[in-house]
Amino acid sequence: MRFLRTFRRDDADLQAFAAAAEPGEWAVSGAFVFSEHEPAMLIGRDRQAFRAGFLGTRSFGWSSHAEVVEISPVHYQAVIEALAAHLIEHFDAPDHAAARAFAEEECRFVQSLCDRPAGTLLAVDRSFGPQGIVERFKTVEEGE
Repeated sequence: MRFLRTFRRDDADLQAFAAAAEPGEWAVSGAFVFSEHEPAMLIGRDRQAFRAGFLGTRSFGWSSHAEVVEISPVHYQAVIEALAAHLIEHFDAPDHAAARAFAEEECRFVQSLCDRPAGTLLAVDRSFGPQGIVERFKTVEEGE
């Protein structure tokens, strides 16, 4: 099974985001972090995280790139549990069952992005649209 892992090409993420993910963390889209925000509320580094960040599931910092890699079932379940715990602690999930269900959905979405060869780098371009948050994922070509 494939999943996303944060990837740091250089130190740009350290300046771009208030909290940068460490290289090699399992990553999810993280769009849910911004679901209650109005576009005008996002400025500076928070706006950069919204526009172009993948959320690392260990530090819960941001990465501008994610790499498609293999993940074991054990690590996949650990990502779900870490995300569920984060949702309870920081996003007022009503209980563990609800947090876990959301985390499982987020992880299934990430898996749907991983229909590319292992080693493929992805970037996200996120914006607000009439129906809410719009995400466009693209393959990062060498030299981009």
